[in-house]
Amino acid sequence: MAVTDPIADYLTRIRNAQVAGHRVVTVPASRTKKRLTEILYDQGFILKYKFDDEAGKGKQGTISIALKYERETKRPVIRKLVRVSKPGLRQYAKADAMPRVINGLGIAIVSTSKGLMTGRQATDQNVGGEVLAYVY
Repeated sequence: MAVTDPIADYLTRIRNAQVAGHRVVTVPASRTKKRLTEILYDQGFILKYKFDDEAGKGKQGTISIALKYERETKRPVIRKLVRVSKPGLRQYAKADAMPRVINGLGIAIVSTSKGLMTGRQATDQNVGGEVLAYVY
């Protein structure tokens, strides 16, 4: 079955795994999803990840993501994953008008001409782009 919005599918799989209390979630891989996973890891939203490349089968493989939960309350570290730019309505932001998520506590993931990065990194590098998601 073809997925029309692979990024929304990626975010939904993580959301559903957290609601179900899973420790690990597996998603189909792509370069964009790998970079999204690296950003989530670098920002401290996930515990660890592993790229499983299935080279001989013509597929891009899978990504195994270990989700992060708080020690005391067992609540997920990721409170909300929101897909901003959708296939039906793309959302763009200039470098000087990059959105702030919860007054800087969350991150905006932006697709720029220099690759995927957080909104703060895009502002520092003075590039704008498509706002893919908010994470907090």
